[in-house]
Amino acid sequence: MSFIKLRIVDNGDSGLTVFYDEPISEQLTRKIVGIEEHIRKFMGEHLLDVIPSYQSITIIFSLLKLSKIEASKKLQQVLRKPIEQTDSLPTQHYKLLEIPVCYCSTCGPDLFYLSKHCQLSEEQVVELHTRKEYLVHMLGFLPGFLYLGDLNPALFCPRKSEPRIRQPKGSVGIGGSQTGIYPIDSPGGWQIIGRTPTSLFNPNKEQPTLASPLDRIKFVAITHSKFLELEFDKKQAAKNS
Repeated sequence: MSFIKLRIVDNGDSGLTVFYDEPISEQLTRKIVGIEEHIRKFMGEHLLDVIPSYQSITIIFSLLKLSKIEASKKLQQVLRKPIEQTDSLPTQHYKLLEIPVCYCSTCGPDLFYLSKHCQLSEEQVVELHTRKEYLVHMLGFLPGFLYLGDLNPALFCPRKSEPRIRQPKGSVGIGGSQTGIYPIDSPGGWQIIGRTPTSLFNPNKEQPTLASPLDRIKFVAITHSKFLELEFDKKQAAKNS
């Protein structure tokens, strides 16, 4: 039986956060996703929300149905279950998503800078960025923003010293040791190396986000003309829906 160190702290009047003393990893993400499912099943109607993160999970509960002490006791009941129960989650519903990306100076205004910083050619940057499958650890920061793991260390690059006021929707960037996609127009300080026509967030859908924790992302390089074609098709589809 495996055990991990954790602590529970108050988070506002109606919240509790569990912090795990473990490094970020796929194994920890699987545990957190499994524990999230157990919490939802066990606490049910008492919950307002469950928010998983890299190394923590937060529950927001209804003060009309539970006191802070009662909520803490129920949460501890879930956490006392053997961790193996969350290590063997079924994996068949986790998906691999291929996301087309145009890597060029128009779509990736920082591609040249990043290639120089990493002492690579632009072609090598694209090859390394598209070579791997990236694990979705969590969503946050912006609606549908994916926190992806496993970026090749050769592509690590500091964030911009002065963030842009606007990063266009679909911008694919690198910030420090992470890579990700801006799902909506937003200020941001990541180094932008490309852009995708794929929508990551649609609030009008039953499932508003494209991916979920434990899904995997594979970037696929496309030409600028293909990017424009896919963007046009997406806009036409939106008009006709």
